[in-house]
Amino acid sequence: MSAQLPTPPQPPAGVIAHRDLAYVIDGHERQMLDLYLPANSAENGAALANNQNAENGAALANNQNAENGAALANTQPENYPLIIWVHGGAFRMGSKEGNPNNPPPFHYATQGYAVASINYRLSQHAIWPAQIEDCKAAVRWLRAHAAEYSLDPERFAAWGPSAGGHLVAMLGVTGHVSEFEVGAYLDVSSRIQCVVDYFGPTDFLQMDAQRPPHGMIHDAPDSPESELVGGNIQAHPHKVARANPITYIPQDDITADVPPFLIVHGDQDPLVPYGQSLLLVEALEKMAADVTFYTVQGGGHGGFTDPAVPKLTAEFLTKHLRAA
Repeated sequence: MSAQLPTPPQPPAGVIAHRDLAYVIDGHERQMLDLYLPANSAENGAALANNQNAENGAALANNQNAENGAALANTQPENYPLIIWVHGGAFRMGSKEGNPNNPPPFHYATQGYAVASINYRLSQHAIWPAQIEDCKAAVRWLRAHAAEYSLDPERFAAWGPSAGGHLVAMLGVTGHVSEFEVGAYLDVSSRIQCVVDYFGPTDFLQMDAQRPPHGMIHDAPDSPESELVGGNIQAHPHKVARANPITYIPQDDITADVPPFLIVHGDQDPLVPYGQSLLLVEALEKMAADVTFYTVQGGGHGGFTDPAVPKLTAEFLTKHLRAA
């Protein structure tokens, strides 16, 4: 008898959840996403118009108060900027639902954003590059269905912690890399407009050299990184290079199209060394990319209580997704 799955955290009032949308047709059970929309979105309005109370809606539309009906129609919101949340979990656990203590950031759907939380195949299901292929497939699916869900296809952000931070960084630096584009909607772009990377790894082969005392050993054959690439990372440097975000940052082209990055990392992280973010920041700065880096002093692997972190994140998303 299988264990009962935990009840997904419920979004706040004013947010509608569309769960288990398959972004790969007839794909793996992990190739699904949840989409959280403001309750007054055009897509939700269309669903309401088509419900069993359509007769009453038609009567209302034809009544003598047509002027109010027209005013209501004119309040239909513009398309929403989208935040794509990519969960963490060492590439071998975690889910789009999160948990009551760490749900997806669906509260942003009360602030004029849409939020998508995606699952992807874990390392026990498929080794790299399946994970980035899934993330890109999800982005393409969301962009292809933007009109249906009142999304602005030109305003997509990707945000994730830990393994999710690695994957959103990969999304940010591989917009020009065609080898990871697999599946449907290949004529649709998987590029994103900004990245929020919370303490993601960026160069697997340097992690042990950077790890703090008593930190996780990454060169072990059963480490998250070794399981991701299908073998001990030090024995498979070419496989590892394909999985490192740092590989795809062109150092000889300062005009390369890399989106703005916000990178946040605790300087006492025992799982993903703080130096991993320093490497990424340095590489991005060398190519004159737009990068904001914030160090959580004394911070470990997430669970930050520093009020600057949510403030910086909100300001970054506003600047790059909502500013005129």
